[in-house]
Amino acid sequence: MNRRPTLLAAASLTAAAVLSLSACGGGDGGSKNDDKIEGAGNSSSPTATPSPKASADAIERPRIELPKDVENVFEGGRTGDAKKDAILADSERRIDSLDEAITVNAKEHPALKFYSAGDALVSAATYIKSFYDEGRSFVGTTRYYQRNVTILKKGTAAVTYCMDSSKTYPLDRKSKKVDKSIPASGKDYAFFNTRLERNAEGVWQTTSVTSIEAAKQCL
Repeated sequence: MNRRPTLLAAASLTAAAVLSLSACGGGDGGSKNDDKIEGAGNSSSPTATPSPKASADAIERPRIELPKDVENVFEGGRTGDAKKDAILADSERRIDSLDEAITVNAKEHPALKFYSAGDALVSAATYIKSFYDEGRSFVGTTRYYQRNVTILKKGTAAVTYCMDSSKTYPLDRKSKKVDKSIPASGKDYAFFNTRLERNAEGVWQTTSVTSIEAAKQCL
């Protein structure tokens, strides 16, 4: 069993399901914000601090709140180039919005559609739904490193990065128990190649994602 299966580029969810994402939070009616998790914090109660840090631009962004027992660590967020830094920041927010949709039970997750579009939104919805269908979530710290930005034609860019999920652990949504018995392995390291496009509001939305599990360049 993987700690966190790699997000795949291919997806089969319908567009209507992507727009509603109603199956991806609070759908069972049994989730309560005062539920406690053994060996961890409360995955249904988000922290008071939005993640990532608020932007310095004038864009009105949706608030992202991860549970106190879920943390994403992004290495190398400053390149010295304002445009590349803005792209990396929105890439971070997309990742956080994905994890928020998985770990926070809510009827809506507006940040997910704010930072993802096209194929990336469809694949994200499929990925998120798989966690709910299997009755699981996760807790712990995920590290993102070796992040690189390549400016493509006007209004588009590519961001590549590695993900280390060896410090995350599966959570059973019903029992609230955390499984820390899974041994670390190469499957905990993945390489991602993403494409981003700047929309009319100035947001760098991720539009496509490809990934490689147990990527040698990330070990």
